[in-house]
Amino acid sequence: MRRDTFLKSLAALAAAGALPLQALAASNMRMMIPANPGGGWDSTGRALGKALQEAGVASSVTFDNKGGAAGAIGLAQFVNASKGDPNALMVMGAVMLGGIITGKPPVDLSQATPIARLTSEYNVFVLPASSPLKTMADVVAQMKKDPGSVKWGGGSRGSTEHIAAAMIAQQVGVDPSKINYVPFRGGGEATAAILGGNVTVGGSGYSEFAQYIESGKMKAIAVTSGARLEGIAVPTLKEQGIDVEIGNWRGVYGAPGISATERKALTDSVLKALKAKSWAEALEKNNWTPAVMAGAEFEAFVDREFAALRATMVKAGMV
Repeated sequence: MRRDTFLKSLAALAAAGALPLQALAASNMRMMIPANPGGGWDSTGRALGKALQEAGVASSVTFDNKGGAAGAIGLAQFVNASKGDPNALMVMGAVMLGGIITGKPPVDLSQATPIARLTSEYNVFVLPASSPLKTMADVVAQMKKDPGSVKWGGGSRGSTEHIAAAMIAQQVGVDPSKINYVPFRGGGEATAAILGGNVTVGGSGYSEFAQYIESGKMKAIAVTSGARLEGIAVPTLKEQGIDVEIGNWRGVYGAPGISATERKALTDSVLKALKAKSWAEALEKNNWTPAVMAGAEFEAFVDREFAALRATMVKAGMV
């Protein structure tokens, strides 16, 4: 019997109550990570893969990193190559929404299947240890003198750090369309550029820079949260008189064309994985805030986020 026919038979049996939904659990799940190794999506996807195996809903998980265009390149491959595959997952999040708004790729997120939101994380802005600038006030002063002289390094165009940089410019009276933003395909590339002094200021999730901040190779100058992050002595932008707050959430989507039964089984598998010990350890290690949302609620949330991000980006002169 062909594999797809077999899976459809299982789905029919599960729908009829003859089999538990766990019967649809994948023996080998495939995880699309639409970014290069070393960044937040990569660590999220690999942590989830480990938890899926620990929870017993996957015997193995294979990973495919495909960076570029705020995840649009990986999204296109996922949509085109995974149609109808109930064992496929793709990591995504706020960054992908921003990239779609700015880049307008031919493949749209609506072609894939919403599964669940997993976490939320705030960004931190850092300076290389060797920088003559020492504070966010120094960065702002330099930006007011010459916006182009301040190179902001971070994720792809439309990422939350890109949006935050534009919002900071707007708040301090600098034309946001004049900011010099340098996008990178993954967290590893951005980290190398910051450590090498190739950008003035870098932005990303705190977990990606934590080891460099703690070792003194980077100086953290601001976080994008409304209040200081627990256990982290870095001032918020709001504390420094810049009224900007923006979070970076991450989630997973399933393949296009899977059935309602397959979608539920995949969602149940992910939710079960989020109860695994290794996932709890990943949350603590990376300073991720649990932000679990699934099903129709998550689908509606993504629609609202699209609208809110677009409005923010238009206001900041990015669209």
